Amino acid sequence: MFDSQVLAFTLVVAALAFTPGADTMLVVKNGIRSGSPAGWATTFGILGGTLLHAVISALGLSIVLAQSATLFQFIKLLGALYLVWLGLQALRQLPELRTDENLTKLAIWTAFQEGLITNLLNPKVAIFYLAFLPQFISPEDPVLAKSLLLAGIHNLLSLIWLGGLVVVIGQGKRWIEKRSVQLWLSRVSGLILIGLGVRLVLEER
Repeated sequence: MFDSQVLAFTLVVAALAFTPGADTMLVVKNGIRSGSPAGWATTFGILGGTLLHAVISALGLSIVLAQSATLFQFIKLLGALYLVWLGLQALRQLPELRTDENLTKLAIWTAFQEGLITNLLNPKVAIFYLAFLPQFISPEDPVLAKSLLLAGIHNLLSLIWLGGLVVVIGQGKRWIEKRSVQLWLSRVSGLILIGLGVRLVLEER
């Protein structure tokens, strides 16, 4: 299964994985608020969502999503509202950000769920896997196994990018724990999450 198609997929998806989006901003938001454990949990939630999309695509279930405009719009709206909610949460909780005396804890499971749900409620990911993966799968390939292989490559690249952000946030702990820096970063990440949600609503299929 390791052929020229896999290499081509790796090159294309690398550019996508390293492009900041909702996943990036969510990891930054949770990493700033609650430290590296929450950042890692969010990252693995996102990676779990990617794997689920790959399985659904391989099983052909996401074809329903591609063919049903109503279902597509419904899931897109859910995803958009969730991103806006996360952004508002980041803005609303500004007074409770991390300091040496007061560490705002985000439960690991909650952070994981946020990452998972954000990824699963993004119909663009489902459509991407439905339309993109088949181009790199030959008729003689085991579809599910090849899909999981390609998703694993995508996840590895995403892990390098998102994990790198978590490490940077952790290493910059002293700088990040400055209240002025926390306020600025949280405002930026919160507003970007809201903006991404609004853009998702306004985007054409």
